[in-house]
Amino acid sequence: MKKVLVTGADGFIGSHLVEYLLEKGYQVRALAQYNSFNSAGWLDGFAHPALEIHYGDVRDAFFCDALCQGIEVVFHLAALIAIPYSYSAPQSYIETNVNGTLNMCQAALKHGVKRFLQTSTSEVYGTAQYVPIDEKHPLQAQSPYSASKIAADALAMSYYHAFNLPVTIVRPFNTYGPRQSARAVIPTIISQIATGATLIKLGDTSPTRDFNYVQDTCAGFEVLSRCDAAIGETVNISSNYEISVADTLDLIRNLMQSGVEFVMDEQRLRPAGSEVFRLWGDNSKLLQLTGFSPAVDLTQGLRRTIEWFTQPEHLACYKASQYNK
Repeated sequence: MKKVLVTGADGFIGSHLVEYLLEKGYQVRALAQYNSFNSAGWLDGFAHPALEIHYGDVRDAFFCDALCQGIEVVFHLAALIAIPYSYSAPQSYIETNVNGTLNMCQAALKHGVKRFLQTSTSEVYGTAQYVPIDEKHPLQAQSPYSASKIAADALAMSYYHAFNLPVTIVRPFNTYGPRQSARAVIPTIISQIATGATLIKLGDTSPTRDFNYVQDTCAGFEVLSRCDAAIGETVNISSNYEISVADTLDLIRNLMQSGVEFVMDEQRLRPAGSEVFRLWGDNSKLLQLTGFSPAVDLTQGLRRTIEWFTQPEHLACYKASQYNK
């Protein structure tokens, strides 16, 4: 079995990726951020003979060095990702997203890791200058978060050019599904409707997004980790389809058979110049390199997501009445 490392394994995408890799027969070392509660986040209570969970922090170079020993493939997902919080605490995003990536690249290089997959984000493109957005689209730092990810991606790619570290920049568009943080629009709407809300406050709902079900995102990561032609490349994981946030909300409302009213709340708007108004990703490079394309359409994915969130034990994990940055 190939031994792989997933950083950020306690989070939304990371926990799904761990499960997906285990199902595919990998031996997985999962990094959960150290905390005094001894919690592995969404991996709490999950046991598998091929899974080992480590607790630590990618900001510590000594820890990253030990973490990469004996590892063949690194899936580097650990990051601070909430865009609104990056306005309040930008330095923490540099420390985790940039310095953390530096530590992981250096450790991977030292221990001869065979593949390093750096997790990017479609936010680095900013508002689309043309659509669909391919990997040659200009990068635009419209938030401290996106700036930190642009820097982290460039740093990882520098290790490919300067030191021959076999890096692939994996750039997912808007991933959604079970376990997603309530800071994202889809889970916050589903959880509020599920708890009986009749009115929901939102920011701007006119922007468009390219939504991808989490299982497809994980499958994209895995196929890229086996694709030698993807070494030294940046590759989008997207659906090649855009939909406005407003239309997405209407779809959720209809699927949940709700009469909820949506209203705009100015405090939830991004700062002027920071809103990304249009995201529509071109996935032709991923298809060309690997033959992979998404299998779950938006309606099907939303049905699965709604089914998960409306189970009482899952809904209880969310504070639906509180605004989550």
